[in-house]
Amino acid sequence: MQELPVVSKINEVETEASRIKKPNWLRVKLPIGESYKHVRSLVDTHKLHTICESGNCPNMGECWGEGTATFMILGNICTRSCGFCAVATGRPLAVDWDEPQRVAEAIHLMKVKHAVITSVDRDELKDGGSIIWFNTIKAVKALNPDTTLETLIPDFRGFKDQIQRIIDAAPEVVSHNMETVERITKQVRIQAKYRRSLEVLETLKNGGMRTKTGIMLGLGETKEEVVQTMKDLVSAGTDVITLGQYLQPTKKHLPVQRFVHPDEFAELREIGYEIGFDYVESGPLVRSSYHSEKHVIPGYGKNKWFAEKAVIA
Repeated sequence: MQELPVVSKINEVETEASRIKKPNWLRVKLPIGESYKHVRSLVDTHKLHTICESGNCPNMGECWGEGTATFMILGNICTRSCGFCAVATGRPLAVDWDEPQRVAEAIHLMKVKHAVITSVDRDELKDGGSIIWFNTIKAVKALNPDTTLETLIPDFRGFKDQIQRIIDAAPEVVSHNMETVERITKQVRIQAKYRRSLEVLETLKNGGMRTKTGIMLGLGETKEEVVQTMKDLVSAGTDVITLGQYLQPTKKHLPVQRFVHPDEFAELREIGYEIGFDYVESGPLVRSSYHSEKHVIPGYGKNKWFAEKAVIA
């Protein structure tokens, strides 16, 4: 990542909330440039929600500057209250049935080759929001036939018929984040279940999907627990994994227990490939959709890893 003359910490609220000082490697670009302004304008004009903003993503400036963004459907109020997440919790607004077409039109206007769509949890809905999910994927593909698509989905409380709607819509990649290791899942993802998330990923894989997940480090997990989680994920058939540093969004959220050194992220990348992942994205500022356009390509990550090892040898 190229350093700009002016840099910023992730955000001032998060800086004040941290119990321990941030290391120098957690520095990001300020969002600037004409491409960033163009994406900003499209998001505002089409009344779209992005996880880039709601999740305080440290890569927003870089990704938006390249004309890409991760769209969040089904509103920006979640029915769950995860201990790590900056998205608002409460009673969501009514479903907007026009949203799928607006998202498809925005992606068309942005002329992106790869798009990422995620959503809040909508546990109050009988279908869990899966119908809007299906409609959005279909609308995006109809208007943007050359655009590849990653969908970062909730667990839909494990209901197979709702997960099947995602499979039927057939995005190129389906991601569902584990977020953390089994021991602290109840603390980090209060209404979620570790084994249920594994089952979601396995159901998706059995349905023919290219599957992906993400884990945050620095919440109190051990290295051994992370490796065990990675093994569980490979056993469930997961193709792609992202590993990044947890950053406390506000004082009300879980504190950072430690900042993981880049060398440890590099080591986990090695372990991930050795135990069988097809693509491992691992680094302090890595988030679910970071470099996601490369995660679509089977063999890309593993082949690059083999090539790197051959050069070293």
